[in-house]
Amino acid sequence: MSKKKVLFVCIHNSARSQMAEAYLNKLGGGRYAAESAGLEPGKLNPLVVQVLKEDGIDISKKGTQGVMNLLKQGRKFDLVVTVCDGASGERCPFFPGQSERQHWEFPDPSSFQGTAAEKLAFTRKVRDEIKAKVLDLIKS
Repeated sequence: MSKKKVLFVCIHNSARSQMAEAYLNKLGGGRYAAESAGLEPGKLNPLVVQVLKEDGIDISKKGTQGVMNLLKQGRKFDLVVTVCDGASGERCPFFPGQSERQHWEFPDPSSFQGTAAEKLAFTRKVRDEIKAKVLDLIKS
């Protein structure tokens, strides 16, 4: 049986899409091949690296990638999931093709204002919401 190819897409590929990719690859029981990409690839959010490490996932050496690069390569996916929040919805990239599409709305950890401890707590909350949504996907 071939793996279901899933692409998680966001603006910068620095937080939400990276977490979703990591969880689906870890928890999917080998049935999924998940990747992530962004419209304007940035750098991995260090708080995301930290909170995933707390849950046993190390993405510290992972880079970001752009949606346009995947398009140019002619890559195909069975499912494309956008993970932008409502405020960024109109900028959230579209990935063309015959893929099934879903939108999961999560706030952007990099846009949160507050103390270092508050930012970390907020990033953990987003991580837990993404993990729950990935587990729902696996069950369906």
